[in-house]
Amino acid sequence: MGISLRFCLMVMGLLLVAEIPCRAASFVYLSLGGEKKIAIYRLNEQDGALTHVEDVPLAGAPGCLEVDPTKKYLFASVRSAKQFMSFAIDPENGKLKQISAVPAGGNAAYIATDKNGEYLFSAYYGEGKVAVHRLGKDGTISAEIVQTIPTDKNAHAILPDQANQFVFVPHTGPNAIYQFVWDAQNGTLKANDKPMLEAASGLEPRHLAVSKDNRFIYFDNEKGSSVTAYKLDSKSGTLTPFQTVSTLPAGFEGKNTCADIELSPSGKNLYASNRGHNSIACFSVDQKTGRLTTLEQEPTEDTPRSFNIDPTGTYLYAAGQRNGKLAAYQISPQTGKLKRLATYEVGKSPSWVEIVKFP
Repeated sequence: MGISLRFCLMVMGLLLVAEIPCRAASFVYLSLGGEKKIAIYRLNEQDGALTHVEDVPLAGAPGCLEVDPTKKYLFASVRSAKQFMSFAIDPENGKLKQISAVPAGGNAAYIATDKNGEYLFSAYYGEGKVAVHRLGKDGTISAEIVQTIPTDKNAHAILPDQANQFVFVPHTGPNAIYQFVWDAQNGTLKANDKPMLEAASGLEPRHLAVSKDNRFIYFDNEKGSSVTAYKLDSKSGTLTPFQTVSTLPAGFEGKNTCADIELSPSGKNLYASNRGHNSIACFSVDQKTGRLTTLEQEPTEDTPRSFNIDPTGTYLYAAGQRNGKLAAYQISPQTGKLKRLATYEVGKSPSWVEIVKFP
């Protein structure tokens, strides 16, 4: 009788455990250009600590990373090999399994999927162009390029708006933003009626972040060490600037260039990285007007080319490209300011940080 009772209790316990959902998992992916690999870390959602999982060696130096909307696949621009690669992500351990590797058509500085995850956009800094590749439902990248459009030198990023109707490409050299209309059904870009917006003198827009409500788009200005806020006309797909704010503290006279820019998931805060001042500039965002207010410049590692915010908006991780360190911060839910949690030695020349969270 005792054995039967123990057996029944054990079975009941197993059934209860089976009903408990799996704990959420988050992973950080780092492009280590100096070591030709992608490093994978597990993110502890309780305290922000990182644990190294493994490294994925590549044929060349990886740059920009992108995850599809379903979070099943990771895409990489392998710049020195002029390739695009795609990987399946294991949601349990974050490990990557290669799916495809295709010619990129050049040295792509930036990649992004459209909002449906059916196409891959790419911007080419040296070649001065943008391109479109088709994505398979299994995460494969088409070897054939769907479309290539010459723009101008120093095309630095490419990103669609939230409605998946328009695409924007900032150029640092020509100091301009190219504006495109996106045909999601045919997978083609077309120059907007106003194909190019010239930025104010000396700014040189580099990267961009789109507000959740699709009303505003923010560009960090590489040469101008500032962020410019633009209103997006949802009908025409064109931009109008209405505010430019410095990313530097008053009185700073050293050399500096901006690199990356991110909005918090809530949209209440915006962050931009300073290379030279070596800091993350923090701003609050007025939800009605889109205007920015400077909060602080938080010190970070040497030459913060890339950083990323976890999808919960709790942590921010910034990579020091020059010293091979990754700075981990907690984001204050009240103020949006950053608190340094830890610093990790990650490897040579980290150039991109990408965070994926699984439910």
